[in-house]
Amino acid sequence: MALLLSANELFLDKGYDAVSLDDIVQHAGGSKASIYKYFGNKEGLFTAICDYRRELFFKDICIPFDFHISELRHYLAHTPINFYQHLIQPENMAFMRLVIEQAQRNPELALYLHTQGPQHIQQCIAVALDKGHQQGKLVCPNPNYSAMMFFGILRNFEWRILMGLAPAEDHQEMMEYIHYCVDLFLKGHQKA
Repeated sequence: MALLLSANELFLDKGYDAVSLDDIVQHAGGSKASIYKYFGNKEGLFTAICDYRRELFFKDICIPFDFHISELRHYLAHTPINFYQHLIQPENMAFMRLVIEQAQRNPELALYLHTQGPQHIQQCIAVALDKGHQQGKLVCPNPNYSAMMFFGILRNFEWRILMGLAPAEDHQEMMEYIHYCVDLFLKGHQKA
C-alpha cells in the first residue's frame, strides 16, 4: 500500500513521465523488486493506483437501486450529485486529468477504466430504468440509451475539469441544475 500511495502522490505532483521507479522506491522505501513482483512494471503500478482510486471514487456514487426502499427520482438525483461532489475534490480533478493523459497512450488502460468506472455506473442506472419500465413507473424501452443520455447531465462540468478550468457553478446552482435535469429526464420518460 505504501508503494501505491507514494506513487500516487508523485504522479500527481510531477506527472507520470517525470517519475521513475527509483523515485517511487526512494519516496516509499522498499525496492524495485517489490514493484516488479507485485505490479510488473511502472505501467502496472499506475493501473493498480487507478483501480485503488476508482474503487474509492465510485464506491458510493451509484448503489444498486431497490424500488422497495427508494424512490426513482431521489435515486437518479443522488447519483450525479455524488459524482459531482467527488469530482470537485482537487486531488480527483488532478488524477482525472492524469488518467486522460495516460489513456491516450494506452488504449487498453482507457478501455479498462471506462468499463470499470463510467460504464459500470451507466449500467446501474440502466438497470434501475429497466426496473421502472417493467413496473410501469416510466416508459423506457431502451434503458442503455437513456442511461447514456442521463450522464450527459454532467458533461460540461467534466469537460471544464479535464481542460483545467475552475468549475463555474456554485454548489447551490449545481444542485438546482441537477434536480432540474433529473425532473426533465423523468418527464421525458412519462407515459403519454
